[in-house]
Amino acid sequence: MATTGGLKDSSSSNSADIDSLARFAVEEHNKKENAMLKLARVVKVQEQVVAGTLHHLTLEIDDAGNKKIYKATVWVKPWMDFKELQEFTHISEPDTNTPAAADHVVQKDGDGSGCQSVPVHDPVVQDAANHIVKTLQQRSNSLYPYELQEVVHAKAENVEGFAKYDILVKLKRNDKEEKFKANVHKDDKGVFHLNHVVQDHS
Repeated sequence: MATTGGLKDSSSSNSADIDSLARFAVEEHNKKENAMLKLARVVKVQEQVVAGTLHHLTLEIDDAGNKKIYKATVWVKPWMDFKELQEFTHISEPDTNTPAAADHVVQKDGDGSGCQSVPVHDPVVQDAANHIVKTLQQRSNSLYPYELQEVVHAKAENVEGFAKYDILVKLKRNDKEEKFKANVHKDDKGVFHLNHVVQDHS
């Protein structure tokens, strides 16, 4: 996709068209990722003229009650009735252009906890989940081993140099499924430590 123009601020940031594009971006992302994000408001809009127009949207998103800032890019070619979501990424902190670091080390700001959702299929999250299973197995007197079925959701937070993860896992043991909530931290040597684990009956 050859770009023919630079980014410029959109002159129609409050128009119904922009609102429609923002909703389209969120809906397309939800469809692709099977997510449940909701649009709270459009923070900023920039446009780039290509074969059509690239709309760069900064969006405030409601993710299960948590407000987060996302960047979305929608490519529009009106004469072809063509509209496509090019990018939809979570920005770790509002008003920055840098995505969260790969290891999900999130710096705390003055008023926030710094805790954010992270992808459940992330390798670090999977390693943490496997550590939970291993530790539960060591503590259990059962002959039947725990098997990791899935990571239901995960959050990460950086506290004093340690990456802390709040993880909900679904495990299977002897054909019975159980859910556990666990708090795991990863020290500066990359070693996981299980701080707290409880069975989740919800």
